[in-house]
Amino acid sequence: MPRWSGAGLLAALAMVLLLAVPGEAVVRAPKGGTLTTGSAPSKALGEDIAFNLYLPYGYETGKNRHPVLYLLHGRGDTMQAWTRVKDTLDQMIRTRRIPPVIAVMPDAPWSERGSWYVDSRYTGADLPGRPVETALTRDLVAYVDATYRTAPIREARLIGGYSMGGAGALRFALAHQDLFSAAVVLSPAVYTPLPPSDSSARDYGAFGSGAQKFADDVYQELNYPALLPKLDADRPVRLFVAVGDDEYANPAPADAHHDLDFESAALYNAARRSQAVSAQLRVLDGGHDWTVWSPAFEQAMAELGPGLSVTPPAGLPAPLLGTAAADWAGGVAAHADGTVTTGFAAGGPVAGQPYAGRLDAVLTSTGARTWTRQLGTAADERLYGVAALPDGGVLAAGYTKGDLDGRHPGNAADDAFVARLDASGTVRWITQFGDPGAADRLYGLTAAPDGGAYVAGYTKGSLDGPNSGDKDALVARLAADGTLSWVRQYGGAGEDKAYGVAGDATNLYVTGSTTAALPGTNALGGLDGWIAGYAADGTRRWATSAGGPGDDRLNAVTVTTAGLAVATGTSGGDLLAAAYTSAGRQRWNAALTTPAADEGAAVAPLPGGEVEVVGYTRGRVGVMAGGADVLTVRLDGKGEQRGAAQFGTAGDDAVDPFAEPNLYAAATASGKVAVSGLTYGTPADGTAPGNGDVFATTIDPSTGLPAG
Repeated sequence: MPRWSGAGLLAALAMVLLLAVPGEAVVRAPKGGTLTTGSAPSKALGEDIAFNLYLPYGYETGKNRHPVLYLLHGRGDTMQAWTRVKDTLDQMIRTRRIPPVIAVMPDAPWSERGSWYVDSRYTGADLPGRPVETALTRDLVAYVDATYRTAPIREARLIGGYSMGGAGALRFALAHQDLFSAAVVLSPAVYTPLPPSDSSARDYGAFGSGAQKFADDVYQELNYPALLPKLDADRPVRLFVAVGDDEYANPAPADAHHDLDFESAALYNAARRSQAVSAQLRVLDGGHDWTVWSPAFEQAMAELGPGLSVTPPAGLPAPLLGTAAADWAGGVAAHADGTVTTGFAAGGPVAGQPYAGRLDAVLTSTGARTWTRQLGTAADERLYGVAALPDGGVLAAGYTKGDLDGRHPGNAADDAFVARLDASGTVRWITQFGDPGAADRLYGLTAAPDGGAYVAGYTKGSLDGPNSGDKDALVARLAADGTLSWVRQYGGAGEDKAYGVAGDATNLYVTGSTTAALPGTNALGGLDGWIAGYAADGTRRWATSAGGPGDDRLNAVTVTTAGLAVATGTSGGDLLAAAYTSAGRQRWNAALTTPAADEGAAVAPLPGGEVEVVGYTRGRVGVMAGGADVLTVRLDGKGEQRGAAQFGTAGDDAVDPFAEPNLYAAATASGKVAVSGLTYGTPADGTAPGNGDVFATTIDPSTGLPAG
């Protein structure tokens, strides 16, 4: 809302006094939408479909397109029933909880108002069935898109209903994924496997066949258990199911499971197991009436409304990297000549390379130079970082459970490893190290000025004095020939991990998480993030905690062109970014917040001291694509947000099933950002090998979206 200046406020008050009638208070009505009526011709029915129409405030004078809600009434009701939500829509639009929407409330008089919104096959003379589903999903939707400023995409349509209308909304959302992306399903009159004997679903011919008013096979064919297995996971459906705790209780003990609270819970538990459905369930105080449906509608719109968009989501580019087995992202490096090297862990052979077994480490370069190299043992190898070298070669780091360097026969514990490959992909050296009896992993990598490497991770053993607790953070330096120059452990009584490492000619910065206070830091509560500054010889100069009383961690760090260390991660479920001087003083702190989980996973320097933070979000920053989307945030040299966007597939992107980010970024010579991460979805213009694959793209910082 705009802020008043002092003079403007006085002028406004003076105008109110001039217009006011003495002795009467002036009350300004809030700006709201309008209700009107309309009718749509239906070829399927051979008659018009009457409807009430809600148009948001400013529609008549505006030019913008709007998402559309289709709201279905219950059995015996009329299109007037849904007009009561006008005030709710006005208030939610005015407070920007939802975008300005159009709402279409069709009348359904057919089968004497018991059509159940399906195409009836009943031919009885008393109540012959009508093709109601076809009429509403094809004729009505087509008319609305042709007549009003809508967007003819599924992301711009939501279907809702209560009771019989709830059953209709559920069917429309599941049977017509091409039309609807979300559904508000209130006290749905759906029953499994069949309706109870006293259900009106048996009485009106909606589920009939020929002269038979109700046919078991027809009902089961049209019901949601038959639809869920057929859903397309690349067209995700969001369901909000709500029911009252005082719904009608069937007096027949054998039919108790048909009470709508039972049936709604059964629906929710079936839907949430579909890869194509994201479902929510609410049980409210009340019965089968508007004491439940009114507040449930507001809650549903608060949950689903922000995801409506007249713009389709930005997707991931094809092709994906990986195999038919499980694969994991492992890093990305951008070279001066435009070559990009992507690292990942593969569960099978890649590009004709020999496959050693379980997970292998894979490096593949594209652009000016093209090659693929697969490294592995019969055990697991995971990559967690790739860094470019000035000569066109690359460094890669991670962990192995086998004998990757040929000098650790019989190894069965996690060992850290670093590999150097030249510009043609030939392996120059592999250094494997760790405590022989304990787990050691590397999660962060950066190139050293001499062609060597700085790495960060954790050890459960003793590599630099005794272990301080469960795990100690690990920082190490390798020379250009792979020799291990030094190792430093940093730990307290809890579990300590290092995730990110970056440096310049004189300073080294390491980030991570701890479950207890590390030396030099303060315990903030829960899991704490931390950042520490080191000298080139491994001397720790300073350390500080980052975050708040909730769970926090710092996943990555970079050094900007202005010499600041900028770290990113999460604090209390929000994306966190913070900048530090070489002396450890925090220069600025920035956060991006949505109602869902947001986390920074990588950060790349841009010209002028800016950075591009890349992570994931389950909320709405731009246009939602699926479950978890790739999130990009551009921050200037003072931490001010200059842009944010999201993109992805219908599945989870950039985050693994353990809610940990699996995403990497690197600045390119052209000023763009190379990004690689995990995806469980399918690109719009390609295919997916399956079981988790790896995407690689380049981000344009001006849009935050894939370039070209």
